[in-house]
Amino acid sequence: MNRFLDSFLRKALVKGHLEVTTASGENRVYGDGTGPRVHIRLVRKEAERGLLLDPALKLGEYYMDGTLELVEGTMFDLLKVTLTNMPGSVETKNTFARIALGMRKFTDLVNRGNTLIRARHNVKHHYDLSGALYDLFLDSDRQYSCAYYPTPETTLEEAQLAKKQHIAAKLNFNRPGLKVLDIGCGWGGMGLYLARTFGAKVTGVTLSDEQLAIANQRAAKDGLAEDATFLLQDYRNLDQRFDRIVSVGMFEHVGKKGFNEYFAKAADLLADDGVMLMHTIGQASAPTPTNPFIEKYIFPGGYIPSMSEVLVAIEKSGLMLADVEVLRYHYAETLRDWRKRFHAHWKDAAALYDETFCRMWDFYLASSEAAFRFLDLNVFQFQLVKSRDALPMTRDYIVDTERRIVSMDKQSMCLAAE
Repeated sequence: MNRFLDSFLRKALVKGHLEVTTASGENRVYGDGTGPRVHIRLVRKEAERGLLLDPALKLGEYYMDGTLELVEGTMFDLLKVTLTNMPGSVETKNTFARIALGMRKFTDLVNRGNTLIRARHNVKHHYDLSGALYDLFLDSDRQYSCAYYPTPETTLEEAQLAKKQHIAAKLNFNRPGLKVLDIGCGWGGMGLYLARTFGAKVTGVTLSDEQLAIANQRAAKDGLAEDATFLLQDYRNLDQRFDRIVSVGMFEHVGKKGFNEYFAKAADLLADDGVMLMHTIGQASAPTPTNPFIEKYIFPGGYIPSMSEVLVAIEKSGLMLADVEVLRYHYAETLRDWRKRFHAHWKDAAALYDETFCRMWDFYLASSEAAFRFLDLNVFQFQLVKSRDALPMTRDYIVDTERRIVSMDKQSMCLAAE
């Protein structure tokens, strides 16, 4: 085995159990033997050097192309044993990997623009995959963002409904007929919920042809076509005012250079007495570049902001921060449920694409869950206004409203079941 990689693993992996079999058949065991056993095999000799130089990229690539095989344990188990021994990042303890991180920071600085054409291309890369793929692991409403788990026993379906209820309470629907903009509307679930539950007039925008078709089909099927309209349009090209703006899981695609533009446009679109709720993944630490595997294979153009970066952009926009909430383990729980469902339907996913794609998707879900569970990723919910009088003086209304919404939804479900 590469002596530098061996030395690094011996010093870094204090707890747990990791066995590595090299391409030459040599076996090395690291850790104190506690916890789940994890055993990997490296099929090619050069993988040892690659993992040392750029583990954040090469671990996923080698698993995806079959160079790294899981003999015992899952990809999540492998990530757990490494990340729990190396809090923060593998890269903080590896001189060669720090060089790779520095190069990514430079690339991040140079290439982070998000033009209209690039934004459309980036969205199509991920969200125009077969709808059948997303049906394999998402809930029935196709909520592709962090759910909200009031209890450990909450199911994925219940948690995604709770997320919509939680967000709706913060939007403060104090009268029917409010005009709502859903920026990055996905397959329409949030917009349809707001139209159905509060009598809102919803306009949803997406850059995905697949999402657009399904969202409008759902609106027609539910008899909400007059109340919820979904458009293939960039939010930057809109020119009307809305009483409420909601944006869930879209800000991560804006790109670092687009933060000021995003909030300035949101301020233009929001009515003077309006309320905006932005739900986004965020870093609890100082800004760092996007994980290179996620950037290359899953979300090109994506960027996870730190709270400090978001607040600076908000301050420049004319919007005011009314409330902010940090959801810590909720996305880890969501990704756990998605990962379990994906594994249960692995053969179906392979029939849609192939085994290489399945390993890529598995690494995406497992590494994302690990980042929320063991590193510094959270979800931020920013509540924004233009007027200090747009919301009640105390935040008790959020809890009170949420309880009313939950009760109302339960009654509706009971009536539908009769």
